[in-house]
Amino acid sequence: MDFGLHQTWMQQAISLAEQAGAAGEIPVGAIVVSARNQVVGIGENRKERDRDPTAHAEIVAIRAAAKNLKDWHLNGCSLYVTLEPCPMCAGAIIQARVSTLIYGADDPKTGAIRTVTNLPDSPVSFHRLTVIAGICEISCQNLLQTWFQQLRNVEQS
Repeated sequence: MDFGLHQTWMQQAISLAEQAGAAGEIPVGAIVVSARNQVVGIGENRKERDRDPTAHAEIVAIRAAAKNLKDWHLNGCSLYVTLEPCPMCAGAIIQARVSTLIYGADDPKTGAIRTVTNLPDSPVSFHRLTVIAGICEISCQNLLQTWFQQLRNVEQS
């Protein structure tokens, strides 16, 4: 895949993140794309709406992809997500055998791919995946920063 295609898929993940933010969720979106370049799973943060601590965008998208493909092995699939995955999501990505992870913004607090820790390259990981960071990074960062600033402004009112 080329850089332009990565940007196109990430823009779709950003749209999902915007929907999550509008629904009161932390704005993170994710899309699973098959080896045939078709969307097989989408997800946005749903923790608050579903009252489910595991309903992160990546988990929702991985579950949808596994259901659509009728296989939990997502070999050959790419996962696009607007924010670097946390440890739970990194573990799910490894368990699902996702081939390529493409993410937008680093997460300096809980990033488990490259920023705080590196689960995919650690001894606990039995599966190696390609990681591409920084696709539409500024847009992803701005979305999160704006959302959190608005939340702080509401809390201070």
